[in-house]
Amino acid sequence: MTNQMKPSRSFASDNNAGVHPRIMAALLAANRDHVIAYGDDPCTARAIRLFRRHLGRDADVYFVFGGTGANVLGLKAATASHQAVVCARTAHINVDECGAPENFAGCKLIGIPSGNGKITVDQIKHVLPAAGDEHQVQPRVISVSQATEMGTVYTPAELKALARYAHAHGMLLHVDGARIANAAASLNVQLRAITRNAGVDVLSFGGAKNGMMYGEAVVFFDQTIARDFKYTRKQGMQLPSKMRFISAQFEALLSNDLWRRNAAHANRMAQRLARELARLPRITITQPVEANGVFALVPKECVPLLQKQSFFYVWNEDTSEVRFMTSFDTTRKDIADFVCLVRTIVK
Repeated sequence: MTNQMKPSRSFASDNNAGVHPRIMAALLAANRDHVIAYGDDPCTARAIRLFRRHLGRDADVYFVFGGTGANVLGLKAATASHQAVVCARTAHINVDECGAPENFAGCKLIGIPSGNGKITVDQIKHVLPAAGDEHQVQPRVISVSQATEMGTVYTPAELKALARYAHAHGMLLHVDGARIANAAASLNVQLRAITRNAGVDVLSFGGAKNGMMYGEAVVFFDQTIARDFKYTRKQGMQLPSKMRFISAQFEALLSNDLWRRNAAHANRMAQRLARELARLPRITITQPVEANGVFALVPKECVPLLQKQSFFYVWNEDTSEVRFMTSFDTTRKDIADFVCLVRTIVK
């Protein structure tokens, strides 16, 4: 009989983590009897009420299967095909969605270089196409990731500045909130402080990276944009028939501060990992650790040896910058074991 090594915990992605026990229990509890499909069920109604408690009574909430679907359909509702979305060049919509926003929403993405994943009003001013020029796409949406792909976080003041600029120029502010809970936990604010109260118009609210099995929400704070979204969601193949199994997860996540506890723990583990790695002479932390991502320069020859034991992704091949992600279930032992491995290999 061949001995098989037990797979170790990795720092590749918070998507790799399992499901939080309370959310798994909620799924099992929802798996009883029959209910009306497509969201006309008590569990979905309760989940939407919870969203509105956190984000405001005027929040319009639609559940979808995944993050790309949430981003693409949210942008589709906000744009026409002759319009453009301005985002960081590193944004998930620009790099990791296989051209889906441009294919399905039909709009053009304009990526702005950003060393820390964040974009500012001053940067946006210099790249916007000329409004009213029929030969150019027309600016319609500023899209930001919260937390960013570089593990940094927009403050409420930074979001408000982007929203004011957008609204003053007939534009909207979209937030890819795949890690919105990590951002709120990092800033020690309520969810509405970095969404509705900051002037956000459209939000993709993430669940899968914070302890859920699957499922995201598209949240509109400007209900005129959401007017036809139920048709957009169906046409976009993101209408879950057994919606209660997404709703039940969000009901658990948004109850008793589970969303915050999961995210805050992941953030603390990232900070701990960064502190330990920063003590090693050949490791350099490259970004502020504000959420649950740690970016570091690791000697190129050591990367494959480390990945064999505990997988992670290389962010920049040229500089040998790598990304380590922590999760709600990352433990101190996971970090201690990994740091010991790094200390052994990176000499």
